[in-house]
Amino acid sequence: MAELARDARRRIQLRGRRFPRPEATRVLTVANQKGGVGKTTTSVNLAAALAKGGLNVLVIDNDPQGNASTALGIEHRSGTPSVYEVLVDEADLAHAVQQCPDIPQLWCVPATIDLSGAEIELVSMESREHRLRRALDRYLAQRDASGQDPIDYVFIDCPPSLGLLTVNAFVTAREVLIPIQCEYYALEGLSQLLNTVELMRAHLNPDLRVTTILLTMYDARTNLAQQVAAEVREHFPAITLRTTVPRSVRISEAPGYGQTVLSYDAGSSGALAYLEAARELAVRGVDHHLTTTDKDGTHE
Repeated sequence: MAELARDARRRIQLRGRRFPRPEATRVLTVANQKGGVGKTTTSVNLAAALAKGGLNVLVIDNDPQGNASTALGIEHRSGTPSVYEVLVDEADLAHAVQQCPDIPQLWCVPATIDLSGAEIELVSMESREHRLRRALDRYLAQRDASGQDPIDYVFIDCPPSLGLLTVNAFVTAREVLIPIQCEYYALEGLSQLLNTVELMRAHLNPDLRVTTILLTMYDARTNLAQQVAAEVREHFPAITLRTTVPRSVRISEAPGYGQTVLSYDAGSSGALAYLEAARELAVRGVDHHLTTTDKDGTHE
């Protein structure tokens, strides 16, 4: 009953809500070197929620599995213009951008199976770590020059491994968003990820910082989920969103229909959680100056 009442309050608070527009495009890499924590699910559903809140959002599917492309209903058969051509052939990003069929203000650069070979091909190429960043900068500049509405948010969905695809994502982004599942071993590998971010800051992208942690797969009925959430909030108080994303059948089902949970079942607890998380992300970005975050979750 308490959960139903909370969802009812959320529906009232979020119905037709317009989210604040950032001063400049926010580019976020969604990363966690641990698999199965909800990186792709978080990327596409936060993007969809922000787009439904009136913002212009681009998702870059940088994972050869192409799951983000599937969830957004985007064509990504082999040969489709994709991230692969952008990285390897230095094609214009604009040629690969597709509009999401369900949400007009949401676009995606798909990943095809061709991307699986990009790691090897990039090794011998010049400026191999900066190719995605240069392509995105050109694309945003082209939109501005042609009088198109600016892109407010860019989400880059990464593979779980730390190869050149993920390095390109870290070099391109200004912010890192880390989904953490509320299960045993949740913090496993997190210190390694934070060390990776520090290496990126030192050698390739001094503007990169961890700005957001989102707790996913939260089950309020279990002590374990509550303990994990409390531990994460204790270690990273400044950057952990208040909103938690529950375990949800609807969230799991939606990609099978080529949809985000926002389109598949907008009234479900999972959809409402991502809407609330998106609102919190947007408000935080506008209300607070984004500063570098150290490993303790405090501001430098």
